[in-house]
Amino acid sequence: MTSKGNLVRLGLLALFWGSSFLWIKFALTGFSPVQIVLVRVALGALVLLAVVRVQRLRLPSGGRLWGHLTVAAFFSNVLPFTLFGIGELTVDSGMAGVLNATVPLWTLLLGLVVGQERKLGMVRAIGLTLGFAGTLVIFAPWQGAASELGGALAITGAAVSYGVGALYMSRFLAGAGLAPVVVSAGQMLAATGLITLAVPFAGLQPVHLTLTSVAAVVVLGVFGTGIAFIFFYRLIADEGATSATTVTYLMPLVSVLLGALVLNEEIGLRVVLGMIVVLGGVVLTRHQPKTAAAAPEPLPVRAAASAGE
Repeated sequence: MTSKGNLVRLGLLALFWGSSFLWIKFALTGFSPVQIVLVRVALGALVLLAVVRVQRLRLPSGGRLWGHLTVAAFFSNVLPFTLFGIGELTVDSGMAGVLNATVPLWTLLLGLVVGQERKLGMVRAIGLTLGFAGTLVIFAPWQGAASELGGALAITGAAVSYGVGALYMSRFLAGAGLAPVVVSAGQMLAATGLITLAVPFAGLQPVHLTLTSVAAVVVLGVFGTGIAFIFFYRLIADEGATSATTVTYLMPLVSVLLGALVLNEEIGLRVVLGMIVVLGGVVLTRHQPKTAAAAPEPLPVRAAASAGE
């Protein structure tokens, strides 16, 4: 039975991650997408390192493990965070949140391709079909302008990247015997190093510091990338990964509502219908046949999730 405290954590987690698309919109008024990612992952790393220090844990050691963390950081943080920034230059924050909900669909599809998912089954196949049909409804390529379509493709690319990151972590990090907060701290450190390398090539645009843009990147880093992970892993410890990932269904609702209330974004019937179909598909893809052998559960990722958010 879910405790009141865990319900509060779940609600805050949905708020932190679901609102990240709104904060990205605000941050883009003063920073470029790469600059946003740099500040975001650096602040997230500081928060997680503080937790590691307080709990008297040790950071990962060994070149091979750090290599895996670096690859995971690229696909689960650096690339999707950057693509969200690029996409939201032209796409509403609410639509970004809805497209982010396709992460479990891409994770399952890619898992089938690489052999990490060995059994699909009728129910999950219907879920995949429904999910991608809902995505097509959201895209509406027969209606949308080329600029919006390009932004939606960038955000979809971020969702695919989350799926790749989830599978990679499941394969190379799930059995490493490390506390989840240690993995997250190491991953954020690696992400900070990677995005720092990208700044000279794609992050030297003029910065326009305003209270809104600075507050937005601070919230993204401290709450959306640092504290949110702590809440997530606490929920996993108390309720299990399946209950904790309920946040997947709440995030798009938060993003759409905040986009409408704060940014006056239009909640179109097409996007709402697409969101319902996508989430329905995601529910079906979580179905596990009773005869299927239990597979090892991967390390949870944001927005498959960072999940990205």
